[in-house]
Amino acid sequence: MLIDWFTVGAQVLNFVVLVWLMKRFLYQPVLNAIAAREKRIADQIADAAAKERQATAERQAFKDKNTAFDQQRASLLEKATASAKAQAQQLADEAQTAALALAAQRQQALATQAQHLQQLIAGRAAQEVFAVARKTLTDLANVSLEERMVKVFTQRLGELAAPAKDQLGAALKQSTAPARVRSHFDLPADQQAAVQNAINVAFSAEVPLRFETAADTVCGIELSAGGQKLAWTITEYLRDLEHGVAELLAPPASPESPDAPRPGATPAPHSEAAA
Repeated sequence: MLIDWFTVGAQVLNFVVLVWLMKRFLYQPVLNAIAAREKRIADQIADAAAKERQATAERQAFKDKNTAFDQQRASLLEKATASAKAQAQQLADEAQTAALALAAQRQQALATQAQHLQQLIAGRAAQEVFAVARKTLTDLANVSLEERMVKVFTQRLGELAAPAKDQLGAALKQSTAPARVRSHFDLPADQQAAVQNAINVAFSAEVPLRFETAADTVCGIELSAGGQKLAWTITEYLRDLEHGVAELLAPPASPESPDAPRPGATPAPHSEAAA
């Protein structure tokens, strides 16, 4: 078989030219297109990854902001709750203080009214006792109240205990001013003379006296000199009456102790020598 080398060479040349043409005008553009597409895809992937990272960062930042906001809200709520509790406690304390002050004022007002009422009752009782005693002694004993008071005073003066008598006698002797004899009523001259004589006898000396009337010496006589005093009055009667009135006006309390004074108990008239 004969080989036509010209034909073979022409075919080889044609093949080489075809390959070059295909590489130049077909394969290279395809490769370029593929490379461009791969580059575009890579760029898109990189852009998507960047956007994903940005979205992740923004999502984390949003989450952090929400967490910080929740913490701030919890802190503000806690502060507001604590402030509200403090204000409520302060208002409650102020209300309690105001209530206690009002109660104290009312208690003071009631105490003042009760004291005023006691004073009124005591004053009225003193007047009534004075009037009843005067009338009773006048009707039954046929003597005036003044005479009876003078007799009781002189009797008490004679029965005065030695220590008290010595103190009063020393005060009478050391005093440069006349001793005072105070009574609720004006003593007639004969009764003043009886008192003067009883004092002179009791202390074995001429004691100068000054007779005075005093509204606070209720139904009795009081001798005072140099800070010493001898008195016989029915003040204890009025004190007991005042105590009974106070018990009636006072609110209910615990049962009285066995040593507590009984309401209405009437102590005997007394004589005293006080510094």
